[in-house]
Formats: sequence, C-alpha cells, structure tokens
Amino acid sequence: MIKAKGIAAFSPTEPLGPYSFTRRDPKEHDVVIDIKFSGICHSDIHTVRSEWGEANYPVVPGHEIAGIVSRVGAKVTKYKVGDHVGVGCFVDSCRQCENCEHDLENYCLNGMNSTYNSFEKDGKTPTQGGYSDVIVVDENYVLRIPESLPLDKAAPLLCAGITLYSPLMHWKAGPGRKVAIVGLGGLGHMGVKIARALGADVSVLSHSDNKRDDALRMGAHHFISTHDGSAFEKHAASFDLIINTVSADLNMADYFGLLKTDGSLVVVGLPEKPLSIHPFSLVPMRR
Repeated sequence: MIKAKGIAAFSPTEPLGPYSFTRRDPKEHDVVIDIKFSGICHSDIHTVRSEWGEANYPVVPGHEIAGIVSRVGAKVTKYKVGDHVGVGCFVDSCRQCENCEHDLENYCLNGMNSTYNSFEKDGKTPTQGGYSDVIVVDENYVLRIPESLPLDKAAPLLCAGITLYSPLMHWKAGPGRKVAIVGLGGLGHMGVKIARALGADVSVLSHSDNKRDDALRMGAHHFISTHDGSAFEKHAASFDLIINTVSADLNMADYFGLLKTDGSLVVVGLPEKPLSIHPFSLVPMRR
C-alpha cells in the first residue's frame, strides 16, 4: 500500500483537517500520480457538508487534480514516468454497459466511481480525492496535460472547464451560432472563453451590470443586463444555445423565450429548488 497524506472532512460541521490514509499499490494498468495542484469546486463544499446526501466520512475532496506520473503498472501504455496528467470527476466505471462501450463512461449506466466520496470497484474501499499528495488511477481514467500548460492553470479545467466544454461541443457551438452564457462566475467565464474560441457569437446574460467589462474582456461579443426584465422582450428568439451556469432560482420561462426555434437551453448550475417549467415555454417553438 502507498501511504498518503491529505486534508479531510470528518463531519459536516468541523473544519477540514490533516488525514493520513493509504492508496492501493498500482495494478497492471494503474498510474501513480504525485499531485501538484487540486482546484476547489463548490461541489466539494456541498459534499463535505452533506448537503447532497450523507458523506462517507472521513472524506478527502478534490476532483480537479493535476500532477506528474511517478510510477506506472506493468501493462500501462498511455503514460510514462514524468508525464503531466490530470484526473477529473471519476476514476472508474463498469466498462460493460452501453454508455461505457461508446466512450460515455461519465454516464455509466451502472454508476461511475467518483473521485471521492464513492467506492472503488470492490465496493468497499472509499475513494479519496485530490486534497492529498498522491493518487492511484487506472490509465484509462487519466488525462494528458500538455507540458506547455502550467499544472496550476490546468487543474480547474478538469471540472469547470469540461462542464462548459461538453455542452458547447455537443450542441455544436461555432461559427454562425449565437450562444448565450448565463452568469459570469467560475463556470460562466469558462463558457465565454471556450465559446469564443470555437467561433460562436457570444453573449453574457447577467443580473449584475458590473460584470460588463469583465465579460467583454474575456471575449464576449455582447453583454445583456437582465436586472430590469426588458432584455427578455428585446432579445426574444435570439439564441441557438443558452447555457445557464448559475445556481439561483430563475424564471426559466424568460430564458426559454430567448431561444430560437429548435434552440436548446442547458443547465449546468445547480439550484437548490426543483425547476418549474411550463410546457408552453417549449412546445410552440420546438425548443
């Protein structure tokens, strides 16, 4: 076993504290990663506070992991010692279901193995995350990081980055497409940068007028203030794709009204209350 040191939560109310534990010895297809950086995601906070269900204490959070390979298993082919690599939100899956067989392991029908607050495939060994000094992961669930990209800059891309990259690619953001990003926080600013890089016409929708300069500086073509409500009428049926990155409880009918016919609205922010959606916001324009 490999000795590891981390920072763990021991209850939903106590501060995180030092925690010593062990990682498995590398199997044939495992890589051992010396963790250099781990981003802080708000989902880490939700988890350690047991706000998304009872946490499996002690829990070491962190799923934005960037580090350097220090050891490899006997049959590893994708990585070698010294490679810069990352680990995101999951470290294994069943590998047998329809989704896993079609490169959709993150949607594993039998439940992926999350990077922390989950269990390894034996169903008994708790997974522990990136707020630690070392991690052991199967090579198929490790991502290569170019050496030209500093590891501290790469870490947040493994959650916030992919959270926006995925829908932008899936819904084909690019030249000739009008994309709106709701919010300009940790997720929103990633969406602006990626959508702009893909060639889309990018707007930021925000309740805060003081986000205007930042939005334009980060690459948005337009900034639309929603604080007085008039924007929803002015920009009705304007966007091919809207990505909502905020956790506030929004009137979704207002935002559906901004979509063109056949437009899509993707929610990646996680509000506490269930969304209330009236079918008439969707059906008439085939949204």
